[in-house]
Amino acid sequence: MKVFSQVLLSAAVTLSCTSLALAETRITYKSAKTSSSYYQMAVEISQAVKQGTDSNYIVTVEESQGSVQNVMEAAVRGGNYVFTTPPVLVKLAQQGKAMFKKRANPKFQEIRALFPIPSLTMHFVMSDKSGINSFAQMQDKKILLGKGSFGAREGEKYLKLFGLEGKVTLAQVELSNAVPALKNGQIDGFVTAGSYPAPNVIEAAAGTGVTVLSLSDEQIKLSKRTKLVIPAGTYAGQDKDITTTSLPVVAYTTTAMDDKTAYTLTKSYWQQKQIMADTSPWWNGVSSKMLANISGKMHPGAVKYYLEAGVELAAHHQ
Repeated sequence: MKVFSQVLLSAAVTLSCTSLALAETRITYKSAKTSSSYYQMAVEISQAVKQGTDSNYIVTVEESQGSVQNVMEAAVRGGNYVFTTPPVLVKLAQQGKAMFKKRANPKFQEIRALFPIPSLTMHFVMSDKSGINSFAQMQDKKILLGKGSFGAREGEKYLKLFGLEGKVTLAQVELSNAVPALKNGQIDGFVTAGSYPAPNVIEAAAGTGVTVLSLSDEQIKLSKRTKLVIPAGTYAGQDKDITTTSLPVVAYTTTAMDDKTAYTLTKSYWQQKQIMADTSPWWNGVSSKMLANISGKMHPGAVKYYLEAGVELAAHHQ
């Protein structure tokens, strides 16, 4: 009789564990390269959602080779697929333009937004020794743009837009060596893009003394990017706001995700955001105002959360 009771108890424990496992909702979050700050953000979101839902929602982070890949996979992945990308790429995919022209898919019409994450923010970082306080003063100076990155491409574009093409010496140094190169006077400044506060800018500001250039409204208009203000005090020695440009980045899913999951994921993200910011300050740069950067529709589950939270949405979001 005793052995029979133990068997029943063991069976009950197994059934209980199986029920708990089945109760978990598992989500795949396609992010960026593991070396990217955006991969670290994804890990932080994963931990925050787990904590915010008492482990009822488990987010598994996947490495990605880029935003285009993330969008492409939206056409073939399951219901609980979440991915990050700039809103402009979703728009291009849904219109079948640019890099999606030969890869159009009706499934792209089912992509829906959940919440914004830190934007790719342009930083034009000049050493105090260089005396550079404006773009015009970059002429005849040595600037590091890096290679192949969004920041490098944007930096090159801005030099052309602002009449500096061929008037600036471009340093042949890897962006990873920007801070030491700035410290020892190899370069007068460097251009970098990432969520703010950017680690390499923090290091440069603390160790060398730098000026991060602001853009005028006219320059921002020429760039065709989104205006972003980095608050005073973000970097050492920065006593004024920095006005610059950014490329918004948003977490998306598709209509295949059920409303409850989208609602819970969105709610957990916003409720845990301040806790994430206590460890990683880049979350302080995210606010509900950034929903204005989303040009397409939001998932109904996310819409439900925003309306409950008293967040005003645009007509095209719903």
